[in-house]
Amino acid sequence: MLMQTHEARLDALRKELARRGLDGFVIPISDEHMSEYVGSYAQRLAWLTGFGGSAGSAVVLRDKAAIFVDGRYTVQVREQVDGNLFEYQSVPATSPAAWLAANAPQGARIGYDAWLHSQGWADNVAAALAKVGGTLVATEGNPVDAVWADRPAASVAPALVHDTALAGRSSSEKRGEVADWLKAEGLDAAVIAALDSVAWLLNIRGSDVDHTPVALSYVLAHADGTAELFIAPEKVTPELVAHLGNAVTVRDRADFVPALQAMQGKRVAADPDSAVDAIFRLLAASGAEIVAQRDPTVLPRAVKNPVEQQGQRDAQARDGAAVVRYLRWLGEEAPKGGQTELSAAAKLQALREETGLLRDLSFDTISAAGPHAALPHYKVDEDSNLAIAPSSVFLCDSGGQYADGTTDITRTVWIGPGQPGAEAKDRFTRVLKGHIAIDQAVFPEGTTGGQLDAFARQFLWQAGVDYAHGTGHGVGSFLSVHEGPQRIAKPAGGQAGTGQPLMAGMILSNEPGYYKAGEFGIRIENLVLVERREIAGAEGVFFGFETLTFVPIDRTLVETALLTPAERNWWNAYHAQVRTILAPQLDGADLAWLEDACLPL
Repeated sequence: MLMQTHEARLDALRKELARRGLDGFVIPISDEHMSEYVGSYAQRLAWLTGFGGSAGSAVVLRDKAAIFVDGRYTVQVREQVDGNLFEYQSVPATSPAAWLAANAPQGARIGYDAWLHSQGWADNVAAALAKVGGTLVATEGNPVDAVWADRPAASVAPALVHDTALAGRSSSEKRGEVADWLKAEGLDAAVIAALDSVAWLLNIRGSDVDHTPVALSYVLAHADGTAELFIAPEKVTPELVAHLGNAVTVRDRADFVPALQAMQGKRVAADPDSAVDAIFRLLAASGAEIVAQRDPTVLPRAVKNPVEQQGQRDAQARDGAAVVRYLRWLGEEAPKGGQTELSAAAKLQALREETGLLRDLSFDTISAAGPHAALPHYKVDEDSNLAIAPSSVFLCDSGGQYADGTTDITRTVWIGPGQPGAEAKDRFTRVLKGHIAIDQAVFPEGTTGGQLDAFARQFLWQAGVDYAHGTGHGVGSFLSVHEGPQRIAKPAGGQAGTGQPLMAGMILSNEPGYYKAGEFGIRIENLVLVERREIAGAEGVFFGFETLTFVPIDRTLVETALLTPAERNWWNAYHAQVRTILAPQLDGADLAWLEDACLPL
């Protein structure tokens, strides 16, 4: 029945495209803000195909269709999407542009929603189509929406004030900093399109997108320090208006397009990474001079102020106690059998909720048993849910959103009875050694995350193995769990963010891993804060990392013979600090478990 439903939806879309005189259409996972996570109203790819991943796209032609995903979703896409309806295509080996160049008919008119794609994407696809005499056509409205009868409405939940006591800086101060930048660059205004940028700039939050506390809105920031907020009227409260003050004009979201059309003669900054193609098209048509520049809030947002740093420490300590309660429960209950990936994820969420301060999870919990742990971005659902088998490796990557901080932690544990095999212990210990190497890194000003990445991989490389994801991503302050521009990753392969020098105040994850397909996966993740290091006789400015995440690491999986004395010292010092931070929050069996888990090696 499910596949018939998707077949009917695909057929309805093709009839709509024919009605519009289009030979095809491209459907991404995206919203009008280029968000990583999107609201249910924007889940067009899932509705059309059944695919539930967080990254992917599809192309529908009159006689064929294809779905494009990267290596994270090779298994999932085949489980969820009917191969009789959509060809499976792997990115980056191919792309929608390359596939269209090979499959679109001569002279084809291929539609796209300019509110869901970047300008660079549109230029690239248009160039590919031109090779076969085709054209890329920006549609009026989205054809998928025209045939999606029960499409959810966008959220009308109220936008919320994020208190300056938590933000550490007032919105007025932040807007002043953006205004100074605009004046220095000779610009009149900047389009702030990314939802987390709007939230940071105005010190507002919301509940419009799962796991990211943002409100659907745009901002035009002006060189005089004023700003215009474009937001649905239903989302505006008296508290919000009072908070924003006289320097921020609150306008209907529907006024955003006319406001762009009225920018004639203005020099306007827009970020190609977060402002969609439609914004560039509207500004160009208005006669504005467009200056493609990085969103001026991105770097200040990434560099956390002292209040945000302390909030993160507090959130991590609270979250860490909940994770300890979970690990104690897991260690007792899972070996008995009867627990599943879903039941374990539900237990962890319940324990976080018991803090009374959890606003949301920061992403869908990766609760991964056995072979599923070898899928780095696995997402459990009713169909994929595995029992947690005794005598196996279990991986849990999870996080919480609290008003004072965003958490993200991975722990890989052995589910007894018995002992893990030699291979699992060897790989776990090599991942641990890489984790310690990042944690202990000291580096000069100007160093990028790309230059540090090999620190984490070196011990796996010595054994002839590696992992296919980055070592670390930036993390927001009660905002996106994945935040740029900072990143620790291989510089090759076009991965964004590796060219950004690390700066004091930036928060990153430290998460090397290892994955053996079909058998097990390992990842150890803490969050770290870049801090200035005072070194006697240092020639220049140097940085290191302050560890923020404190939860025991499973000693059962450690092959202690592989650790150097310095690495053992790190382990013992780390676990002593774990005990100091978490013990006051625990009692009874939880405290006893913690005391045992923190004993020296």
